[in-house]
Amino acid sequence: MKTLPLKEFKPTILFLVKFVGIYIVANLLYGIYVTAYAPGPDPITSVTSQQTAVALGICGWPSTTEDNEKKPTTLLIYEGKSILAIYEGCNGINIMIIFVAFLFAFGPIGKPLLIFALAGIIIIHLMNLARISLLFWVTLYLPNLVYFVHKYLFTAILFVIVFVLWIVWVRKFSKLKEVSTL
Repeated sequence: MKTLPLKEFKPTILFLVKFVGIYIVANLLYGIYVTAYAPGPDPITSVTSQQTAVALGICGWPSTTEDNEKKPTTLLIYEGKSILAIYEGCNGINIMIIFVAFLFAFGPIGKPLLIFALAGIIIIHLMNLARISLLFWVTLYLPNLVYFVHKYLFTAILFVIVFVLWIVWVRKFSKLKEVSTL
């Protein structure tokens, strides 16, 4: 049985170590941030909820938000009724961490990467606002589909967006040279 030299796998191993390291450190820091506001919601969740309410208002569903001081949620209110409880996991930060961890692990770190990371974070945030707004609509008009749409459909769509952004970075913007194989 032939063993492959470790050198062949070094770039892949280095990428994985950097990705997992960045992801763990960023999530630990984010966890410290979120728990600092317990038992209520963190400011990013509150702002994301408020921005969703503004977007819904523009679309004809005037909504407000209300932070729940006893739980880490912000309520999205329409016509005096709580329609959605937005948790910290719904603010998009975790998916942004995954996105940025990949970019930084793939490298090289420089101005193009920082600009692309910022643009990607903005795209992810806007798509997340659309996701929450659509979940609001599903809750109002198709309540039997809320679990499926929230748990699977919208989550999958966000991850596809991140995957497409990664592909764009790797193919169009990263400066890594292609390795030809014979």
